[in-house]
Amino acid sequence: MIIEITEKAKEYILGTYKKDCVEITRPIRLKVIGGGCSGMSYKMEFGEKTDKDNFLEFGDLKVVIDLKSSIYLKGVTLDYKDGLEGKGIVFINPSAKNTCGCGESFSV
Repeated sequence: MIIEITEKAKEYILGTYKKDCVEITRPIRLKVIGGGCSGMSYKMEFGEKTDKDNFLEFGDLKVVIDLKSSIYLKGVTLDYKDGLEGKGIVFINPSAKNTCGCGESFSV
């Protein structure tokens, strides 16, 4: 597996399908794009699978990752945090050398 997704994150993401009235068969696309204070940023959106994507299944949750982003996402765990420091999906990346204070960008 390229990534891992905790049960809390999976439940939260599947809940967004219902809230946003999106078909459960539609995958979530994870990407790494240039930008942010540390050089690269994570992006998560509803997407469609292409022939050049890695396709992962976590029960009802389908995930697609383009080949370039797969390099940066290998070993990442998606978690859901709900606490005093904020609420939402968190990318836990053991390969990240630097992260910005808000946790939105990283460098390797």
